[in-house]
Amino acid sequence: LGADLEADGFGSALLNAGIPEKMISMWTVDPQVQLLDGAKGSLFDALEDMDAADCMAKCKALTRGNVDSMYLQDGPEAQKIAEVIPYFPFKGIPRFYDIGGFLKEPEVFQMIVDIFVDRYKALDIDSICGLDARGFVLGPPIALGMKKPFFMMRKPGKMPNTIQSASYDVEYGKREGMCMPRDAIKEGERVLVIDDLVATGGTLSSAIELVKMAGGVVVECACIVELKFLIPSRVELYKKLNISDVPIWALISEEVLNNEAELGAEYKDDGEEH
Repeated sequence: LGADLEADGFGSALLNAGIPEKMISMWTVDPQVQLLDGAKGSLFDALEDMDAADCMAKCKALTRGNVDSMYLQDGPEAQKIAEVIPYFPFKGIPRFYDIGGFLKEPEVFQMIVDIFVDRYKALDIDSICGLDARGFVLGPPIALGMKKPFFMMRKPGKMPNTIQSASYDVEYGKREGMCMPRDAIKEGERVLVIDDLVATGGTLSSAIELVKMAGGVVVECACIVELKFLIPSRVELYKKLNISDVPIWALISEEVLNNEAELGAEYKDDGEEH
């Protein structure tokens, strides 16, 4: 592949097929990939003697199989983003991570959007759902970058003509349930669910339930931050709810979030249940 992908015939074809530029660049550096049978092997050997259509289909399948290699949790990009995410004592939680930090840094915010667009271009998404309320900030620019529809899941009583999930627990209280527009999803559509952080997984479980109620399929739940110390309780919850098949992906864990907010004497924990 040439240095200028758009000027290179094969590179241009890959881009037009929806293969992320970062994945193509990785292949030019190291063509050893995880093949569809799970073994490691050469990309170019895997594509040998294929016609153009079969080659593009195989490249898309290999991209899906290797998508986790593009951006590693707590990798270089994640560490740069983590530098501008402060934590506060809030709602009785000693380390409440605030995405408002990267919203003040346009270059970092754009990096996050680009990372999510890169990852989910490869996974055949039909629509994108953002969860109340930080998912409303993250979801629309990602949906625009992918040229996919966006819809909201909100607290009850905020939108007309909705369906509602059952109540659920979160790390600092209980919630009534989530609502989404009744006509947001067509039968069989593949949905990406977006929120800022996954802890116990209660909010995401409600979103998964709603998408299934509407006849859709949750391809993945995507978050900026994952609290890894709560993974065992989340796994247990998802087994109980029979939704263990839905993957959750997050770019950053609490292990690299060490930016303690500088607080003055006037600061108080004024978080409320609402």
